Amino acid sequence: MLFKYPDLLWGLFLLVIPIIIHLFQLRKFKKTPFTNVKLLQEVIAESRKSSSIKKWLLLLSRLGIIAALILAFAQPFLASKTALAKKETVIYIDNSFSMQATTENGTLLNSSIQELLKAIPKNEKISLFTNNKVYKNVTIKEIQNNLLSLEHSTSQLPLDAILLKASTLFSDNTSSIKNSIVISDFQENMAAIKLDSLQKSNTNFIVKRPSNISNISIDSLYLKEVRDENLNIIAKLTSATDTESTPVSLYNNNKLIAKTAAVFNNNKKATVTFTIPKNETIHGKLHIVDKGLKYDNNLYFNLAIAPKIKVLVIGKNNSFLNRIYTKDKFSLKSLSLKNLNYSLLQKQNTIVLNELATIPNSLTTALHSFTKEGGTLIIIPDVTINTNSYKTLTSSYYNSSLQKNINKEQKIANITFNHPLYTNVFEKKVTNFQNPITKTNYTINSNAPTVLSYQNNAAFLIGSKGFYLFSASLSKENSNFKNSPLIVPTFYSMATQSLKLPKLYTQLGTNTTLDLNVSLGKDQILKVKKGEYQFIPRQISLANKVSLSFFDNPTQDGTYQIINKENIIQNISFNYPRKESNLLYVPLENLNAKSVGSSIENLFTEMQKNNSINALWKWFVILALLFVFLEIIFQKFLK
Repeated sequence: MLFKYPDLLWGLFLLVIPIIIHLFQLRKFKKTPFTNVKLLQEVIAESRKSSSIKKWLLLLSRLGIIAALILAFAQPFLASKTALAKKETVIYIDNSFSMQATTENGTLLNSSIQELLKAIPKNEKISLFTNNKVYKNVTIKEIQNNLLSLEHSTSQLPLDAILLKASTLFSDNTSSIKNSIVISDFQENMAAIKLDSLQKSNTNFIVKRPSNISNISIDSLYLKEVRDENLNIIAKLTSATDTESTPVSLYNNNKLIAKTAAVFNNNKKATVTFTIPKNETIHGKLHIVDKGLKYDNNLYFNLAIAPKIKVLVIGKNNSFLNRIYTKDKFSLKSLSLKNLNYSLLQKQNTIVLNELATIPNSLTTALHSFTKEGGTLIIIPDVTINTNSYKTLTSSYYNSSLQKNINKEQKIANITFNHPLYTNVFEKKVTNFQNPITKTNYTINSNAPTVLSYQNNAAFLIGSKGFYLFSASLSKENSNFKNSPLIVPTFYSMATQSLKLPKLYTQLGTNTTLDLNVSLGKDQILKVKKGEYQFIPRQISLANKVSLSFFDNPTQDGTYQIINKENIIQNISFNYPRKESNLLYVPLENLNAKSVGSSIENLFTEMQKNNSINALWKWFVILALLFVFLEIIFQKFLK
């Protein structure tokens, strides 16, 4: 038995007082003379025994009253070994999109929050976190409004990250009892793990699952050109259950422009096609009506007339570049070195030095400034060059230089398929292509990655991130590379990567870079807006473009406007990742924890039961009253 106020037990020494009074009667006797004491002696002999018993009983009852009251005020109680230890509770609530699935009481997220608000004692200190928010050492009452307005998050934490984050919210007190509670639907994406990494806490899993596992999602969208003046918009859909069909609507600026039905095959997949005119700006949205998850019922995209990439060729005849950099996507200019206007350089996205014998210092300085501002430089040497003038320019890029001239025919045999230039160019590695040749070439000394190389692994083309250097002239007399299938994707990619044009749409939460062909004045910034929501993205203002970066913002899907002052420059569309649309869950038997259940209320009831304290002070008050009752009986009925 333990006491809440053990210092009051010193009051038990008060029991000495009635004992002293009993043993040393302080009562004064009055002397009365008797003529005959024989009768008096008989009375004393008969009453002394009964009087002594009564006094002892009264003493015991009074001692019992005092002792019971002192013990009652000391508040005795019985408790388990863990009841008196300090408790720490950390709760994780999964607010990812899969928690939009419904039960009889609403969505999994809302029903979990309501259950949690009822189960946790109002004044108990807890720490709580979600996929995107953290509340440390608060009461449930303090964060009640935050939880009721909690929105779904684009991110879904894996289980090991959840447990690791929970461990950081506990104190360093080794004597406290630590309980972590994970409330989630435990999708397969989270993956079950062993709990060796979190041995210092008792981990409890609350598993929330929908009553009906059904969902249809719009997974992706892409364009396909057709022969006439039209484009095909092709969308792919997936169903979690066997479904025959579902209607799909196409909107442009919230105006319905087409509607069709998606028919699902045996693999629960469907494809729909919409035909639209070419060269037409569309701020589109595909929409379906589905009773499952809501976040994947819309797919936003933006189809606009892309700005032309500005390419300037300095040097000899470039007829082969005219066939690559066509007028529909590029603005191509060709100038000889003699007629070059240096003021044009900073306005370009890509500059090609085509077979210059020597590079003037003034041009070198201008090109260094051009590439620092984000431009792309492509260098094709002449058959005979001034290597020193080339080195003055190229040494600033990966410490590159053209050195020894090799007068020997060589085959270009090796392709670096994983180079960024060839991303999405080859479906598979090609080994049997017709090898182009060069008759003479220069050896290259450089730290830049190799794009194409000869049979002896010597570099033919090197470069990355805005700088590319060939080791040989591409003239008809020196090489047949112009006739090779490689020339188109190589030069096309080098130019298109100089200006990152917007995609049809971008997934939220991924690093995205967008280049705009605009020039900003001093202290000017671009803003991104959708309705009342507005933010300023990370941006780098260069001479020939503005580069925008997106990661943390925006947080909601939709089509956003990029604004310069009050003018809309361009639109960009964002969509939620679709990884949670597939409603597959971790089997319960694979969840390794102290307890695995589905009821938050039952878990907290069990935790309170294990930590309960049985107070005994009421029983001691009753005992004191019982002694009072006994004293009354003794006083009244014992003569």
